[in-house]
Amino acid sequence: MGYDAKFRVWRGDADDGDLQDFTVPVNEGEVVLDIIHRLQATQAPDLAVRWNCKAGKCGSCSAEVNGRPKLLCMTRMSTFTEDEVITVTPMRTFPVIRDLVTDVSFNYAKAREVQAFTPPEGLAPGEYRMKQVDVQRSQEFRKCIECFLCQDTCHVVRDHEENKQAFAGPRFLMRVAELDMHPLDVAERRDSAQYEHGLGLCNITKCCTEVCPEHIKITDNALIPMKERVADRHYDPLVWLGNKLFRRK
Repeated sequence: MGYDAKFRVWRGDADDGDLQDFTVPVNEGEVVLDIIHRLQATQAPDLAVRWNCKAGKCGSCSAEVNGRPKLLCMTRMSTFTEDEVITVTPMRTFPVIRDLVTDVSFNYAKAREVQAFTPPEGLAPGEYRMKQVDVQRSQEFRKCIECFLCQDTCHVVRDHEENKQAFAGPRFLMRVAELDMHPLDVAERRDSAQYEHGLGLCNITKCCTEVCPEHIKITDNALIPMKERVADRHYDPLVWLGNKLFRRK
């Protein structure tokens, strides 16, 4: 059975905007993205929204529903009551382009700052050998669909614009951790994580894990292990003593 849902959708651009009220028909089995498309077709043809696959795999339709970062195509209307007002706004952490579309170029800039996979010198591609257990360690992180919901909800950048220059965010700290776990990667990841990508700013509140549509345990399986390896390198007294002795002439 269908019903008429009450929506509040943010309309505007980088200079100005506000929430506008709409009443839109809802059919059984629909998701929020279906309603946004119906709103475009019937009441607001100029409404800007980014989307592609509508299957929860492209990460394009990221927005905030009732203040919580979500994929519009994976947010079922059945999770709301019929008399509930549903508010849809753009991701707060990134600059608004128009309506629900934000400028996420910050994330691509941070991606370029992560040093690429670095195999041992002289190792040809056909000579790569890994155990299955090593593959499984990093396979979880490869499920990331680049929706940037974890980046959006991370309060280190969400609430502190000044941190963006020094902090890569959970998505790219996870990438650094993935490469550091790779048995064939020889690049020094621990120092770069701490000093170039701002790992120390992360206070492991797990908000990134909570919003991940792929259910990646970003905090437990990537960020905390990376912090532990950094602590071993810089604060373990035995490592400190070994470094002192190693540098002696």
